[in-house]
Amino acid sequence: MRDYIDGIDGLHGRKIVLGVCGGIAAYKAAELVRVLKKMGADVCVALTGSGARFVSALTFQALSGNPVWTSLWDGQGAGGMAHIALGRGADAILVAPATADMLARLAQGRADDLLSTLCLARDCPLLVAPAMNRQMWERAATQRNVATLQGDGVTILGPAEGEQACGETGLGRMLEPDALAAALLAFFTPKLLAGRRVVLTAGPTFEAIDPVRGITNSSTGKMGYALAAACARAGAETVLVSGPVALPVPDGVCRIEVTSALRMRDAVLAALPGADVFIAVAAVADYRPATVDGHKIKKSGEPLRIELVPNPDILAEVAARPDAPFCVGFAAESRDLDAYAEGKRQSKRLPMLVGNLIADGLGGDENTAVIYDAEGRHPLPRAPKTFIARQIVEHLARLLPAA
Repeated sequence: MRDYIDGIDGLHGRKIVLGVCGGIAAYKAAELVRVLKKMGADVCVALTGSGARFVSALTFQALSGNPVWTSLWDGQGAGGMAHIALGRGADAILVAPATADMLARLAQGRADDLLSTLCLARDCPLLVAPAMNRQMWERAATQRNVATLQGDGVTILGPAEGEQACGETGLGRMLEPDALAAALLAFFTPKLLAGRRVVLTAGPTFEAIDPVRGITNSSTGKMGYALAAACARAGAETVLVSGPVALPVPDGVCRIEVTSALRMRDAVLAALPGADVFIAVAAVADYRPATVDGHKIKKSGEPLRIELVPNPDILAEVAARPDAPFCVGFAAESRDLDAYAEGKRQSKRLPMLVGNLIADGLGGDENTAVIYDAEGRHPLPRAPKTFIARQIVEHLARLLPAA
């Protein structure tokens, strides 16, 4: 997950009130503050008395850079109206961890401490990240409270399934800080692709020579994965056909893992029905060995000649279909970017193509890119690939025909 939020300033200028309840998951809230701050958010913490038994107010103050609110009776310059003042101007209140008790009190509209009163008096969205023992989560009473909160417009984040502090395993773990940060970013992201289905390719392909060797390239898949994450955050149903990479699956993305160009082509064609957009980011090998040796080729001291045959051009094949979706190509060039990239766009009849010089971004976390379309070239300043991905999605959404 970290690969898709590091370097993102998507929460810049956002004021987030983080409510921390009592529970072992409260220790994760400290890391959550750090992650949200790194993403540009201004974080104010409202800490319950039981939450303070797990993590001190001093810890949250040091991490957030703001005073920590702990009591209805602590005005902190708010004229004795902490439950009103803290929520005013906030973009969202996030309660993480949200205990079973807090869910019940929020569902009932109780206001008997700072955090519950703050949530009741809010004029901004409320999100909660449940954290509790699996049996507490499964109880009918808890599920009724969750349903009530959802009916009231509260966003429920999680819980996750896994090993719990009590030694049991099941649903009830609070989402990890990176996942919560990504969910919060998605919550604020304009749903420019809502109702759309996007199929993408990413990463390299590996064309086998024998059981242990093959032809590949240095693509890490970071640009394609960042773009898949950006599409999902923008509301799209997102399918990612991925070559071999060492990256986690972005939230909200369905990943199909492949190895070779032929497997990638088959997976793309299978995923294509109903797609509104196809984005070909993968660095697909142009050639593959004509034959694959069934055993490891032994070194002989003699020259080794391998016959190569062309791989299918997946993007050209999709773009030429009579029912082709809106197709976006990528071009990584070592020189003459404008000529090669625009030439590729026109020869494949693509409405949009993103080009970059290999020296500027291949394998790294940042890139310098240019978007090409029928109106000309649109340079993007050098930035993290996560930020580049957001700009690509915004440009794509403007070009898409109305649904």
